[in-house]
Amino acid sequence: MEFVVVIPARYASTRLPGKPLADICGKPMIQRVYEQACKSKAAAVYIATDHQAVFESAKNYTDNVLMTREDHQSGTERLSEVVEKLSLDKDTIIVNVQGDEPLLEAENIDQVAELLFNSTAPMATLSVDIADEEEVYNPNAVKVVQDVNNNALYFSRASIPFQRDSMLAKKEAIPLQHFQRHVGIYAYRAGFISEYLNFAVSPLEVQESLEQLRVLYHGYQIKITKACKPVYAGVDTPEDLARVNNILSGNA
Repeated sequence: MEFVVVIPARYASTRLPGKPLADICGKPMIQRVYEQACKSKAAAVYIATDHQAVFESAKNYTDNVLMTREDHQSGTERLSEVVEKLSLDKDTIIVNVQGDEPLLEAENIDQVAELLFNSTAPMATLSVDIADEEEVYNPNAVKVVQDVNNNALYFSRASIPFQRDSMLAKKEAIPLQHFQRHVGIYAYRAGFISEYLNFAVSPLEVQESLEQLRVLYHGYQIKITKACKPVYAGVDTPEDLARVNNILSGNA
């Protein structure tokens, strides 16, 4: 199995300006993410940024950094430009690692790549068990249900699967064993990325604000399985940044 990792590093962030360069125990966040990805079995790890400061910072520790356009509307569009710049074969497996997940385990990167490699699907992703009832009802926690063959059936910000007996009865506690939270790491076949971007936007993704629903809407499979290692929340706010610094400094 051979695959490459691409880490989109968009500079602008409403809640945490200059997020890729945010300091985590003496290193920029994007460097932390890159170093974690390099522990995987990837043949190569690339950073794709839209900002000169991130580009210059990354050049201090890798030559695998690409300047991409500023007008991309999504990380998938940035990936498409990377595929073109690197002239990647259409069958190349690309793992998209978010640039704000410095605690992502390398084993999970390998796992999602292997999941796609062992299938004919164009995409694969991961999930984790939901252990907190509040997360079931939290629209920021994306839930997912799958079939017996590890194909995603649907992603939603709603509480799926709806547990009729316990939820309608408004019991104090609901069984959590059937709830899965989607983890935002994807593996793609390189040729599918541009194909996906040519799909018409689906009404489902607009209503849910979930881009991956476009794939299901147009009849394609997304393979999914539980992450083999714990997955921590990414860094979106100054509070998240403080939490990660505490974890890596041993104060958590």
